[in-house]
Amino acid sequence: MAGSRWSVEECFQAAKGQVGLDHYQVRHWNGWHRHVTLAMLALAFLVAVTADTAPSRPAEPPHYTHGSNPIALTVPEIRHLFAAVLNPAVVSPARMLHWSNWRRRHQATARRSHYRRRSADETGG
Repeated sequence: MAGSRWSVEECFQAAKGQVGLDHYQVRHWNGWHRHVTLAMLALAFLVAVTADTAPSRPAEPPHYTHGSNPIALTVPEIRHLFAAVLNPAVVSPARMLHWSNWRRRHQATARRSHYRRRSADETGG
């Protein structure tokens, strides 16, 4: 039971941070229920899009210390892309996709550096 509680807490934290589950100002049950339902529906949509855009799993486990491919699209990244598409006055779609690709490559570089350091710490003692 304790292990399942952790995943539930992570889901609530993601819903609060990504779709505003805790940003409601309602006075009645109906309003609260509608807000929570729409927030959870939005999170389910983002997770489904994230799962759909994920590349197929390779036969070998990935080596995060090698390669220069960007990380896979995440829920926050997809939310940001949708927000930029729905508010087109700010940036062009080409610029938005360029920024997303740059950011994911930067995150992949950070992850590689992190794993290199962890593997060096483990072998060094």
